[in-house]
Amino acid sequence: MKVIYIIAIVAIVAVAGCKKELNKEPIGLITSNQDETDPKLGTVVSSVTSSYKMLASTLNIIGQWGWDDGTVLRNDFILQDIASGDMQKKWNPDGDQAWMDEFSKFNFTASNGGFNGVWSYDFEGVSRCNRAIAYLTDATVIAKVGIDEASKNKLLAQSYFLRAFYYFDLVNSFGDVPLITKPLKNFAEAYDVATRVPQAQIWEQISADLALAKPLLPSSKYSDNTEKWRVSKGAVIALQAKVALYNKKWQEVIADINELEALGFYSLNTNYFDNFSVAKEFNDNEVIFAYDHQSAKTPAMGNGLCALAGWGFIAPTTNFIVSFEANDPRLGYTVDVQTQNAYKIFGELNSSNKGNEDSPSNKIFIRWADVILWKAEALLETGDYPAAITIINSIRTRARNTVTADGTITPAGTLPNRNVSSTDKTQIKDWLVKERRAELGFESQRFNDLKRWGLAKDFLKSLGINFQDRNYIYPIPQGEIDKSGGTIAQNPNY
Repeated sequence: MKVIYIIAIVAIVAVAGCKKELNKEPIGLITSNQDETDPKLGTVVSSVTSSYKMLASTLNIIGQWGWDDGTVLRNDFILQDIASGDMQKKWNPDGDQAWMDEFSKFNFTASNGGFNGVWSYDFEGVSRCNRAIAYLTDATVIAKVGIDEASKNKLLAQSYFLRAFYYFDLVNSFGDVPLITKPLKNFAEAYDVATRVPQAQIWEQISADLALAKPLLPSSKYSDNTEKWRVSKGAVIALQAKVALYNKKWQEVIADINELEALGFYSLNTNYFDNFSVAKEFNDNEVIFAYDHQSAKTPAMGNGLCALAGWGFIAPTTNFIVSFEANDPRLGYTVDVQTQNAYKIFGELNSSNKGNEDSPSNKIFIRWADVILWKAEALLETGDYPAAITIINSIRTRARNTVTADGTITPAGTLPNRNVSSTDKTQIKDWLVKERRAELGFESQRFNDLKRWGLAKDFLKSLGINFQDRNYIYPIPQGEIDKSGGTIAQNPNY
């Protein structure tokens, strides 16, 4: 059957004197001439592979140089790092792309392109996943293309995981969002789903997708030894733990991470920068899920964020710099203030990828240090203070034992262990908050952390930023409100 696939909210506009009709080019629409009515094996496999693309920092995956609508590249660094007070737009602020500056001040409106960007990327990802799932759960298609059961299962698991991942980002950014779990056969169906559902229902769908994905993957570190970037069972379990964390299901967090530990696949790298080094990609102990940027590919697969750095983008705030303890090597690996290089983004301890839109440096989404700090948080919340502090100290030990970015040894006394005998929950939580900031800086985690801890308002106001209670969730893109003909309501007070 010919199917029309649409992401997100299909653009519906009111026409004077006529009934509502669909915009002719909604974002993510796969038109009839693009649709596969008789899919081959390559079509099925590529439908899954293409579902990863919306996680890339590659330039112009959607549109061409759409700066105003926030679609030049995936904008996690704006909505997470700039919004958190860790990053500023440029080393030398100017009027270039002023809409990005609005996130550092929280003076944006729903028309800011940043919201359209993340909405478009995530819902395009959902649409591609839906298409892949439809193929892989259609017995007729599977029989025709001749794919073996194990390969089919792995591809299906990846699609379920990726759909959960995109919805995780959407629900944390916007709260209630439309829920679309299948390709849409006609424009009427598209109109029917142009409405928001309660975020509890989104969380249920995320959990259901991960539960479906988990048993379909092999119990090995990599689900595919020739394409190690593909979703693994470890990635699924880690995201299950993160979902539990964000819903304050502390015992589930601990159980999930214990299960992940039992697999024996992951540990802290000896050297902190091995997580980000191009030379160490998929040959380290810590990275669980990353987008695999590659150079010299057609279509392009490079890390376009490095290109922006060549124009002075990707800079730390003063508050971020001074938040590091003395001699902490992680600061120098994240940013070199003197040379204005963001090494963690470049994947090299030099400027060779600065300005390179085709950089091979990967985007890390989940790694072991992040995961065990989730466990430390859950242990703290369940009263096991010594175990929580022990994990925090393991992160600090790795950091202080890492040689600095310029090759020197950290001085004695750097990053001393926290007192494992402390019973002061507030103090331990403060240690955890500070450790996550130092460990995960510029990895697009900080703003979500501040929000779920309930610290965003106090922290950002301490920086003179006009953060309001409404800002705990972002506004629905104004363009989606307008195109829905009123079926999508805006978040309160926007």
